[in-house]
Amino acid sequence: MAHTKSAQKQARVAERRRLRNRSVRSRAKTTITKAEKLIFAGEIEAARQVVAAAISTLDKAAEKGIIHANNAARRKSRLMKKLNQALASAEAEPEKAE
Repeated sequence: MAHTKSAQKQARVAERRRLRNRSVRSRAKTTITKAEKLIFAGEIEAARQVVAAAISTLDKAAEKGIIHANNAARRKSRLMKKLNQALASAEAEPEKAE
């Protein structure tokens, strides 16, 4: 338990920051999950838009210091890799049909 006034204030500030950070982190995770679901469902055009939103969300979280910049870069890289693989397989399927 914080005893001094400054320690009590810092505890309040830390709690406010924790709650704000949690919502930003949750939003980033949610957009990534939505993007992955669309990619695996084969809805490429919708997935492109959601992936762009997820990348934006990750960049904002990294800019604010909520997640580390390398963490954001790793997540963006993995997401783009999944999207690009889905694009490649979608382009390969019509060729097989001919």
